[in-house]
Amino acid sequence: MRVAVVTFDGFNELDSLVAAHIINRVDVSGWRAEITGPSEELTSMNGVVVRTQQPLEFAARADAVIIGSGRKTREVVNDEALMSRLRLDPTRQLIASQCSGALVLIRLGLLHGTPVCTDRKTQAWVEAAGHQVLSQPFFARHPPAVATRPLA
Repeated sequence: MRVAVVTFDGFNELDSLVAAHIINRVDVSGWRAEITGPSEELTSMNGVVVRTQQPLEFAARADAVIIGSGRKTREVVNDEALMSRLRLDPTRQLIASQCSGALVLIRLGLLHGTPVCTDRKTQAWVEAAGHQVLSQPFFARHPPAVATRPLA
């Protein structure tokens, strides 16, 4: 299982690095999560710089895709050139988002009215896009799945 942990500038370290770490602890041959992004280096919301392991286009070939969140997600979804590089197929891939990553799935047209779990900052934008926001940390009816950290 090859997993693309899709990460953009301004990313939340918890979403990208912890997701990759947990998946890479699975002791099954062929399982590997890789930080996947639009450039070779990305800077987190707190200034942590990481090198991507795969280009953004890898997400199209991955068996599973996790879209992380970050401070610049709204900029990402408004960047046509960037979004055109991200091709996902819910008929053959497991697809999930975390917090503001739901905006990417909405922009790609993958949620089709599916309720969304997201953070409070993102809630208004998700609702403005016509999606119900659930007050729970995880929801999956069919691919894709959406999640957030528990709200404080």
